[in-house]
Order: sequence, then structure tokens, then C-alpha cells
Amino acid sequence: MATKAAQKRLTKEFVAMQKDPPPFIWAVPDEKNILTWNYIIRGPPDSPFAGGEFHGLLLFPSEYPFKPPGIKMLTPSGRFHPDKKICFSMSDFHPGSWNPAWSVATILTGLLSFMLSDEMTTGSVNSSAAQKRHFALKSHAWNLNQARFKEAFPDYCTPYAKDVPNMGEQHKQHETPNLSPPTSLPLFTPPNTMPFASTATPTSNTLAASTSSPDASKAKPKAADDASGAAEVAMSWGQVLWEKWRS
Repeated sequence: MATKAAQKRLTKEFVAMQKDPPPFIWAVPDEKNILTWNYIIRGPPDSPFAGGEFHGLLLFPSEYPFKPPGIKMLTPSGRFHPDKKICFSMSDFHPGSWNPAWSVATILTGLLSFMLSDEMTTGSVNSSAAQKRHFALKSHAWNLNQARFKEAFPDYCTPYAKDVPNMGEQHKQHETPNLSPPTSLPLFTPPNTMPFASTATPTSNTLAASTSSPDASKAKPKAADDASGAAEVAMSWGQVLWEKWRS
């Protein structure tokens, strides 16, 4: 049972979520237990999770906000073990690094940033970008077969994955062409905590240009242009999430 402090804080955070949801994220408390929240994370464009719809749980202790929640992702993603607790600096695996000022929006923004990184931890899995894209493609159909998803998100039980309220458009409109974070800036590192992502370097398929032709050095292959653009966008989404968290 939630304490009065937890009840008050989580009610306030639900109001805040409705007014200003983070990019690609939506979350609601369980109608019967405010300590259990269901969330949806939509995969950012030009990431291996693009188009995906990932359902999970935040399991708050009765002592919240003075203790951190447990975090699970239920939808298979190729990034986390389904229905297993995820260890990162804002979860109940690290109570010593928890900051009571953090909120539902902060936690889920951090989870998405961690999801976009390659950092391995308890609860994570290693898979290729192609496998992640496969899981993203199948994610909505998988969710529609889950009673918990249908109960928590009846408005999202549509033939195709429905956009969450903030799909990141307003953030992208204000970006400059070169908005990737500095190489010294982690993808997401809360202050005074143990960082879980040491770099913001996206992964991409290795592109090899033939040098057998004298014209090979004169024209850049289109595939290389596409891969470079996707990498820049992926890095810029890391910066968007970082700025959102900082604010």
C-alpha cells in the first residue's frame, strides 16, 4: 500500500505526464494500485527500434520517492529480457545512487536513452540491429495479444501502433544539422550516479568502398550517405533525450 507521500507524489507525476510527456514515452498508473505503472516506449526514428511499441512496468515501493522503482520491459525488444528486472542507475538495483527528485518522466527518459546504448547489464540481452528491427516490427501485434497491455492501454489497441502524445516532432524542429553530443558526453549519465553508458557512439554496418576503379574516390556511395545520415540522427536523438533529462 502506498504511503500518503507516495500517493501524493505519483498523483502529481501523472498530472505532469499528461501535460508534458517526454519524447516517445507514455505512462499511466494501474487503476487499482498507484504503485504500479504501465508504460509505452516508441522506438525513435533511424534507430533499430524505429516503429516499435514497447510495453513495460514501473514497480514503485511504498517508500517512493525515497526509494527507486523496479523496472521491467514486457515486450520482446532484442535489448532486454522480457519480464525481467533491468539494472541501471535509476532502478532498485542501485538504491544508493537514487535521487528523490527524479520522476516517472526522468526514469523512463533514462531507460530509453539506456535502451539506445550498447551497455550490457543485468536484464539486458545482446542482439544485432537486424534482430532489433525484427522485434520492433512484431511488437505491436505481440502487445495486442497481452491482457495486461489491453487493460492498461485500451486506446492503443488499434490495428496499427498508435503514436504516443509526444513523438518528438517539436524537439526535432529545433535541431541544427549537426547536433550530435560531444564525444566526451555520455549518452545519458545522471549527475552523482554510476554512469551506465560511457559513449554516445552509434553502431552501423561497415561500408567498404572499392578502390579498384579510378573514379571510386570521386563519388561517395549512396549507401554511405544513408548510413552517415542515420548515424547523425541517432546521435541527435541521444542529445534530445539528454537535454530533456537535464531540463
